Amino acid sequence: MTRFFIGVFTILMCSTTQIKAKAIPIDKIIFSKAEILNEYTARIPFKLVDHLIVVEAELYDKKGNFIIDTGSETLILNKVHFPAHQRFNGGSQKKAGVTEIIDNSVQRTLNQFLLQNLSFSKINSDIIDLSHIEKSKKINLLGIIGYNILKGYEVFIDLYLKQITLTKIDKKGRKLDSRVYLEKINDSLDFKLVKHTIVLNGFIGGQKVKFGLDSGAEFNQINKSVNRKVLKYFTPEKKLDMMGMGNKKIEVLVGKLRRVKLSETVYVGPMNTILTNLRKMNEAYGIALDGVLGYEFLKYKRTIINYKKKKLYFVENPIPRH
Repeated sequence: MTRFFIGVFTILMCSTTQIKAKAIPIDKIIFSKAEILNEYTARIPFKLVDHLIVVEAELYDKKGNFIIDTGSETLILNKVHFPAHQRFNGGSQKKAGVTEIIDNSVQRTLNQFLLQNLSFSKINSDIIDLSHIEKSKKINLLGIIGYNILKGYEVFIDLYLKQITLTKIDKKGRKLDSRVYLEKINDSLDFKLVKHTIVLNGFIGGQKVKFGLDSGAEFNQINKSVNRKVLKYFTPEKKLDMMGMGNKKIEVLVGKLRRVKLSETVYVGPMNTILTNLRKMNEAYGIALDGVLGYEFLKYKRTIINYKKKKLYFVENPIPRH
């Protein structure tokens, strides 16, 4: 049986308790390879580590990698690389994952998070030991950038060009930079925002389903308890081991999910998908998701996320010239 790591990036991170945390001063996080288009917009190249979106950055004079994960509620720092910042007021909290509840995460407040010249104040940061992810992915992982950073921007995730464009938005979701994209937007889709989770209503083979959209999910996921009529469109291919956030292993079925449709015009072909149990994740969110759309969806759809407008926009793929 093949063993592989899916890990934290399929888990749609969320907090189940609120904690008061002592403030930590922070100067800035620097994306050295970012192209600053203007005072409102930055374009950041990324690399794919397996199916994870990874950007290079510097924080507290440490250089390394951050994962862009819309499924994470907070900015997460790797405890391995930030041992000097482990003393704080408040206690532990639990984080929810696909495979389990993760204990011993800690929360602190960063006074300021600076994206070059684009800044937010009072950003919450969870500190978690991510060493097992580093070993599995063979990268120097400083942390994870999640919803509490991304929500202030319109976020264009472009797997075709391997770049993320962040452009500042106002309280109503309007872009402060009106000339951001050269690409043509050819479709859009409304979503619900449940806490930090993007929830999409869709269909599988004509059956209604609810999906969470998570840029950190290396494979799509479908819940074992979903309607049997839905499972007709899941074709299992092999069994694999999935390792969760707590470094525990479970066996899952991997196959192809067909007939996924989010609207009359937004649909995709067969996608690699895991059949798994989403019970603990659903309990943490208080919403019954039938599945998760991640890398396998985003590789087909160049997607713009606007959290304020609760809207997804889709950009045309370039037409190859022969």
